[in-house]
Amino acid sequence: MKTLVIGGNGFIGTNLVEALLRDGHDVRIFDRYPSRYKDPFPGVEYVVGDLGNYGEVHEALSGIDWVFHLAYTTLPQTSNDDPVYDVRSNLGDTVHLLQECRDSHIGKVIFISSGGTVYGIPNRIPIPEDHPQQPICSYGITKLAIEKYLSLFHRLWGLEYAVARISNPYGEQQNPHSKQGAIGVFLGNIAERKPITIWGDGEVVRDYIYIGDAVEALLKAARYQPGADDPRIFNIGAGRGHSLNQIVEELKQVVDLPVEVKYTPGRPIDVPASVLDISRAKSVLGWAPQVELAEGLERSWRWVKSLILA
Repeated sequence: MKTLVIGGNGFIGTNLVEALLRDGHDVRIFDRYPSRYKDPFPGVEYVVGDLGNYGEVHEALSGIDWVFHLAYTTLPQTSNDDPVYDVRSNLGDTVHLLQECRDSHIGKVIFISSGGTVYGIPNRIPIPEDHPQQPICSYGITKLAIEKYLSLFHRLWGLEYAVARISNPYGEQQNPHSKQGAIGVFLGNIAERKPITIWGDGEVVRDYIYIGDAVEALLKAARYQPGADDPRIFNIGAGRGHSLNQIVEELKQVVDLPVEVKYTPGRPIDVPASVLDISRAKSVLGWAPQVELAEGLERSWRWVKSLILA
């Protein structure tokens, strides 16, 4: 398979590309920036480009079988600052991408959606895929709208797709200086002897999944060949929740440095709890997470130490 990974130099992308190469794929990466932490993969074709440059997108799709769409210009906490930009740069450019995929006869599009923001404030835990979707941030709205356009392009033109609603991935290659990704940011602060900052009282509960498990789910979603009425949207998470305070306690068991915590006022975009029901991915894709939280934290800490403390 010739596979295009849009946003392939990011956290999820670099781990995905590594897995695709192990699986024997020819890989082309389309990204605006080089990888922060990973040297170029031998044999991978790197294309510098922007999803908003339609000529570049058209050329990047040449000869491609599968497209993994990972690129996004906003984060949940920033998307409400400029919803128009969020719609233009993410929804608008992605719809154009789908038109190009249709015209180029792409075999399948795998879209990385959001396992938390598309649902909004849940009325039950764990959250199944058919739970009402009431996003409370623009990021979640545009992710959900892209899902709907994928369904539309499939219905009208037969473009095959899969949606992975990933919860909160963590692990190697995650930017410890980012504004997103609590575990990676916490570990980065610990390594730099800085306090961990927690929004609210630390009782917000999230579903944290190790990046290797998330990537394996993406591969299984790509290989999956659904029938006409089979599901194409999958929750991808650990299927269990931990509060931020619990994550801090788990980190104290893993790291060999002092852990200081600073609490600040909560944010309106943070729902109280988000834990995914992953039974559909287990039964349909034959996938299940393999790496327990403690082991995943140990692997993440080793990587952060090699990056900051080496």
